[in-house]
Amino acid sequence: MAIKNYFSFTFLSSFNWNNPRVRSFIYQFISLIGFSYFLWFLISNTLNNLSDRNISTGFGFMNREAGFLISDMIIRYTPDDTYRRALLVGLTNTLRIAIIGIILSTFLGILLGISRLSKNWLLSKISYIYIEIVRNIPLLLQIFFWYALITENMPNPKEAINPLPGMFISNRGIRIPSLNGKLVDFVLEILIFNLFLIIISHCWNKQHFKFFIKKKFPILYILILSTIFHIAIYFNNDLSFYIDFPVINRFDFHGGIELSSEFIALLISLVIYSSAFIAEVVRSGIQAINQGQWEAAHSLGLSKIQILRLIIFPQSLRVIIPPMISQFLNLTKNSSLAVAIGYPDIVSISNTIINQTGQAIEGILIIVSAYLTISLSISIFMNLYNKHVFVAER
Repeated sequence: MAIKNYFSFTFLSSFNWNNPRVRSFIYQFISLIGFSYFLWFLISNTLNNLSDRNISTGFGFMNREAGFLISDMIIRYTPDDTYRRALLVGLTNTLRIAIIGIILSTFLGILLGISRLSKNWLLSKISYIYIEIVRNIPLLLQIFFWYALITENMPNPKEAINPLPGMFISNRGIRIPSLNGKLVDFVLEILIFNLFLIIISHCWNKQHFKFFIKKKFPILYILILSTIFHIAIYFNNDLSFYIDFPVINRFDFHGGIELSSEFIALLISLVIYSSAFIAEVVRSGIQAINQGQWEAAHSLGLSKIQILRLIIFPQSLRVIIPPMISQFLNLTKNSSLAVAIGYPDIVSISNTIINQTGQAIEGILIIVSAYLTISLSISIFMNLYNKHVFVAER
């Protein structure tokens, strides 16, 4: 009996309201219960409303025939394919515009940021005016401007500009020859596999197999052996290829690779808009480096380009990369504005599927999941790179 009373007293005394840890636990527990109840109410109310309106739920519609055309794609698709395939086309289009946009906007932003700090008065002022104007014009207006400029001022396909053999520029976009055949697939397979080996070996270098990789089997030898292995496998296969030149038919071009006017307008807008913000990030990162670094480098006889490339810019990456991640994420999410000009990204195709099937909640969940996955992947990759280039201070 005494032991029971002792444990009861200890249990009750541990929940002293004056203890901040006890209060914190109680507040968090109540908040969790409240949030769980709100989430349950939201889901149950939604399901009941859908049931009252005889609207089916679930992702079973994904295996049904899509039945609509997609104008711009980099993977094979026909209207006889499923909604799942159509969504995959939209996802690849989103990834294409995001990856190319990030690369080009980063390159242009770095140039603008460096030019902004140039001692050349004209170059510095031009960069300043560019940055201030572009950053203060809404992106959607810029997309409309470039789309109208391309579609209204470029000739129709029959009068397309032919600057190079096999290349045509019109209001439908740009058509260039494409390289097709099994040889192309073979080369792409080798490149992807070797890139995977480089990433794996780089991780090993930083962990347990540094001596093994660097001293015994350099990565160059591994890549050579990988290429020889692939050649041996495909030695007896038909590795033919052909060049597919675009040809004008009655109304449009046929063959080759098409860069549609929607894709070009969206890409130009995203690159110009994002590069202005990236330029400011680069400028602030360079200015964060102590002026003594410049003076010490000058005393060693290094040129300004060498100082910037070898000393200043590597140190400024620790300041540049964190806000740069936000700009990459903004560019990726801003690509959803493609729906305004009809570029078939994941948002546009999901909207078409929602209109055909009535599966609005599932369509929104697909869009949210796609952008969440892409954004988290970019964030994880850039954070890993940030740790790689981080310079610890004393």
